[in-house]
Amino acid sequence: MVYLRFIVVLSVMLMPVSFVHATTQDDSYIAGYAAGVLKHDLNLDMPSLIVRDGVITLPAGSLEAADRDKAVQLLSEIPGVNAVKVSEATSQQSVDDPSTSVQIAGDETVSATESIILPTGLLPKGHLFKPLLADPRWPHFSAAYRNYLSDNFDGHNIASVSFGETIPFYRSNFGQSTVQWEAGLQAGVFSDFNLDASSSDLVNTDFIASVYSSMRAGQFSAFGRIYHQSSHLGDEFLLRKVNTKFERVNLSYEGADLRLSYELPYGVRVYGGGGGLFHTEPSELKPWSVQYGVEFRSPWRIDFASMRPIVAADIKNYEENNWNTDVSARAGVEFDNLQVLGRKLQILGEYYNGYTPSGQFYKNKVEYLGVGAHFYF
Repeated sequence: MVYLRFIVVLSVMLMPVSFVHATTQDDSYIAGYAAGVLKHDLNLDMPSLIVRDGVITLPAGSLEAADRDKAVQLLSEIPGVNAVKVSEATSQQSVDDPSTSVQIAGDETVSATESIILPTGLLPKGHLFKPLLADPRWPHFSAAYRNYLSDNFDGHNIASVSFGETIPFYRSNFGQSTVQWEAGLQAGVFSDFNLDASSSDLVNTDFIASVYSSMRAGQFSAFGRIYHQSSHLGDEFLLRKVNTKFERVNLSYEGADLRLSYELPYGVRVYGGGGGLFHTEPSELKPWSVQYGVEFRSPWRIDFASMRPIVAADIKNYEENNWNTDVSARAGVEFDNLQVLGRKLQILGEYYNGYTPSGQFYKNKVEYLGVGAHFYF
């Protein structure tokens, strides 16, 4: 019964997967609808539009800039369209040579001559800045088992869960260009449970809430936010530590950070950025940090299981920790056909070495191996 809490959380996350196909958009219907809209409103003949998972590929190589922008706007307003991908190929080239673009795991097709245009307006679909897959504190839904190789945490067998999301409230284009911006909220809860304790004690919970803005221009994207984070210990953990020398820290602070990202061909992405803290408690916390990393989301799908390999590494350096390196690495697969409310399931193995991201223990250096289920848009 020790692992019951972890199993329940994981089961709740996976139960709705079987209903995903009931909500999947009919790509053939969207393709016909889109071709009709372009013919009726712009007198453009494009019967060979490619649509995959609600993403329309618009071959814009033979279009004037004004027609392209109008076409993108019209197509993004079609119900069920998740994104419009602008390709510099002509319509005939797209049909004759579909290899000019590669569909990557997760969302869209990316090549050196394509840009992604997402729907605009209130509460739009998708995100201009993609989630950081190996960042231990990127808000999303997950459940993971971790085996701590070090003794600087409460136990060796830990269940870690997170609940959170990045919610765009409004998205628009800069003028008539294809450069887009959005603003919204990002929030997450991250909790650790000691599976070695008799009641699988809650050890630590971190709460993160922020307002953010992001932008995208082709394969370049940026994400900036102002956020609050606070950290809290579990009651059972405190009761076990009442007769020890454990010192509780009232860790709380506000901060601001900025990350820049560039997506290379064949599913490779690099990113980097940094940030600072203010209104810190304890007040002596040093404010500055940097973050950078690389990801690979395979453009090649393993067809018999409808899954794609993923590899990601995230690195952070904090002034508080004398700029020592914290490394988080994850690798596994993403399932194209297993979705919940538009989120795709990823099963990832993970490795971490550095100062723990679990707030109350931020002075402790840890090392762990783990495996978990993650849902991302």
